[in-house]
Amino acid sequence: MKKRTLSVKTLAVIILFTVQHTRAQKKTPQLGKASVEEVITAMTPEEKASLLIGPGMPGYAGLTPLEGEPDVRVLGAAGGTMAIPRLGIPETVLADGPAGLRIQPKRKNDSNTYYATAFPVGTALASSWNTELIKEVGKSMGEEVKEYGVDVLLAPAVNIHRNPLNGRNFEYYSEDPLVAGKIASAYIQGIQQNDVGTSIKHFAANNQETNRLSVNAHISERAMREIYLRGFEIAIKESKPWTIMSAYNKINGQYASSNNDLLTTILRKEWGYKGFVMTDWFGGYPGFESILKEGVTSDVAAQINSGNDLLMPGMEAQKKALIDAINSGKVDINAVNTSLRRILNYVLISPSFKNYKYSNKPDLKAHAAVTRNAATEGMVLLKNKNSILPYKNTENTIAVFGDTSYNFIAGGTGSGDVNKAYTVSLIEGLTNAGFKIDQDIEAAYVPFVNDVVAKEMKRREEHGGLLAVPQRLPEMPLDPAMIAQKAKTDAVAIITIGRNSGENEDRHIDNDFYLGQDEIKMINTVSEAFHAEGKKVIVILNIGGVIETFSWKDKVDAILLAWQPGQEGGNSVADVITGKANPSGKLTMTFPVDYHNHASAANWLGVPAENPKDVYYKEGIYVGYRYFNTFDINTSYEFGYGDSYTSFEYSDLKLSATDFNGEIEVSLKVTNTGKVAGKEIAQIYVSAPKGSIDKPTEELKAFKKTQKLEPGKSETLKFNLKAKDLASFIDTQSAWVVEKGTYKIIAAASSKDIKLSKDLKVSNDIVAEKVNNTFNLENNLDELKK
Repeated sequence: MKKRTLSVKTLAVIILFTVQHTRAQKKTPQLGKASVEEVITAMTPEEKASLLIGPGMPGYAGLTPLEGEPDVRVLGAAGGTMAIPRLGIPETVLADGPAGLRIQPKRKNDSNTYYATAFPVGTALASSWNTELIKEVGKSMGEEVKEYGVDVLLAPAVNIHRNPLNGRNFEYYSEDPLVAGKIASAYIQGIQQNDVGTSIKHFAANNQETNRLSVNAHISERAMREIYLRGFEIAIKESKPWTIMSAYNKINGQYASSNNDLLTTILRKEWGYKGFVMTDWFGGYPGFESILKEGVTSDVAAQINSGNDLLMPGMEAQKKALIDAINSGKVDINAVNTSLRRILNYVLISPSFKNYKYSNKPDLKAHAAVTRNAATEGMVLLKNKNSILPYKNTENTIAVFGDTSYNFIAGGTGSGDVNKAYTVSLIEGLTNAGFKIDQDIEAAYVPFVNDVVAKEMKRREEHGGLLAVPQRLPEMPLDPAMIAQKAKTDAVAIITIGRNSGENEDRHIDNDFYLGQDEIKMINTVSEAFHAEGKKVIVILNIGGVIETFSWKDKVDAILLAWQPGQEGGNSVADVITGKANPSGKLTMTFPVDYHNHASAANWLGVPAENPKDVYYKEGIYVGYRYFNTFDINTSYEFGYGDSYTSFEYSDLKLSATDFNGEIEVSLKVTNTGKVAGKEIAQIYVSAPKGSIDKPTEELKAFKKTQKLEPGKSETLKFNLKAKDLASFIDTQSAWVVEKGTYKIIAAASSKDIKLSKDLKVSNDIVAEKVNNTFNLENNLDELKK
């Protein structure tokens, strides 16, 4: 065979092409092949700005992309990061939210539906106090995130229940930072084991919806560190969320999204956080009206300089401002490059960069079982007079009252909502469990509820759609004569009280925190009629946050706090009512006798009252049970409270040492002394000695939930307490300090139900951690002291 040889001319062309191609590749490094530093060096100011400013919101919540915009990959996703194809940087996708993935179920030119699972809301999940269960919930959520083509879930929400009227308390976990931090940590770990990310939010002190974009929260450094940052600190250090979302509000005069103390000094330098920070959507703007004004922008230079890496959802005015700031030197180029480095490192580990072939077919059936189980564990049995529950009489009819029985609330509104395939109502759940529902009462309720729901949905559509604030449905008027007759024939009455809330507006005192007159009349009418016949009345609370219970709880026989339990809610309630599941949830917040008993009520929402610009956290560290216990204020149901169908005994409280030298192990035995299997939540509180600063009478420092214990069985629980767990933050020393004296280690079933205690001696002051001086106040807050 004749050999062919290349001509000199041909060889020269090949060599020239190879050299040019090599040079071209060197000029245009590709992410993943070249180093992150090489990619950043190759970026133009325009490209840098495009990666630090989000791409806008095309297709969000089902909105059609604007003319000229590309179709979005995941319709309904909240936003993402911009692709730069020249450098091999793909787009990534960010989506809501705390109770499950929020995407649009229908897509353009696609007959399929893409539903996600509606899991229990944050208050319900936290009330389980079961971190292993929360990891399982997170794992299920994370699978849906990944299989629907999303890179980061914008959750969890970890802000503190400063006041029961916060419109988004349903998304949050607790009035206590330890509970909030531990639940969030488990949630994040569960989601991120799917190799997708989370965005813990809203960092920090985003504790009201009224004027949330601009309100200036005046908070002492001690209150910030002990109450409003501690939950974030625990979750961030333990679970390493991929991203963090900065809050809208100001803290002591500075927007959270441009607060150097918050985002650099504490988050990066003290806590060692390596991920990136994004703003909340339109964070840094003084109000929604400013967002719509052409050319108005947030202070992008201040945001980037302070350590806020990504501005979401992204506005053209912001992009132009950042390009100008880069070119003029107004923004620190080192800060710009640091932010780019953080975002690119995230992109490298994202499913989008790895070109993950998402299926659009997560296991929704399996996840429905997870949410059903999680909801039952989070339910709290508030009252069970004469052990009316569990109730197992399926032979006789039951009378079911309340609009919400027929229109069960799975979750809150706004970004915390989920587009689910279905919601199991209470009626459906009871029917599925074999109960016979009074058909006359049901026949009256169904058309009434359908009508008021249709009117409410129309009202919401006219008042902002997705972000419209829900209003309570008016209760159907009841005929006392008809109810009296039904009390003779039906075996038991069930009443459901419902509440919903969401973004943009806080809850109201009247007709929301307190029951409406129509609800009070319903409870009175039903209770009087059924009690006259020797029949019992059970109340189901289908709510997201705290309501008043003290004035009416003695009128009924049992109260089950079901929260907003997700799409399987009716089945979950039925599981508890029948005893298939023994309720084991406990309150992660206080139910007060009266709203005004809360320390924060005196300065809630801020001043001026009609349009608050400044809110003063004068209660300091005295939030929730820290206030109620220290100042001996009576409650309707205390923090940590929850009844059970069985009973538990605490014994054998032991400390590994009686003198504290930086760490100690606490152990105790919990025994099921009742007649049915159940789980108990043991809480460890610490009472500190009087020292140089004011301290609450006791503070929660550890908790654990037992395994399911059969009657007569025991479990020994162990808890490790370190110096920072016993320490208080002392402003004058800029340090967490365990002051010398005798501490009391308390084992309790709730914040007021103390079972056992032992003394622990601290011989000398211990500096658990020295930190920086941050969050300086302009004026003294004159904080509350005992």
